Amino acid sequence: MSTTTIRLPDDLKENVARLAEMQGTSPHNFMLEAIAQKVQLAQAQRGFLELGEARAQHFDRTGLSLPLEELRQYYRDLSQGKPAARPRAQPLKSRAV
Repeated sequence: MSTTTIRLPDDLKENVARLAEMQGTSPHNFMLEAIAQKVQLAQAQRGFLELGEARAQHFDRTGLSLPLEELRQYYRDLSQGKPAARPRAQPLKSRAV
C-alpha cells in the first residue's frame, strides 16, 4: 500500500474528524471511504457514457430502435407480474410517427 499526503483546509479537516467520530470510524478511514465512493461514481458515469456511445453507434449502423410505447407496455406488464413479450427492434424509418 502506498502513502499519499493531502493538504486539507482546516475547516474541512475539522468536519472530517467530527463526522468520522459520529460514524465511529477514524478520519483516515472516513477519507478512504469517501475517495472510494468518488472513484466508484466516476467509473459508473464513465461506463454509462461508454454504453450510450456504443448504443448510438449500433443505432447508426442498423437504424433499429424500440418503439417507446411498446417498451413502456413491456415494463408495465413486467412490474405487474403479467407475461410480457419483449418488444422487437424495428427500423425507425418504417414506423409511423
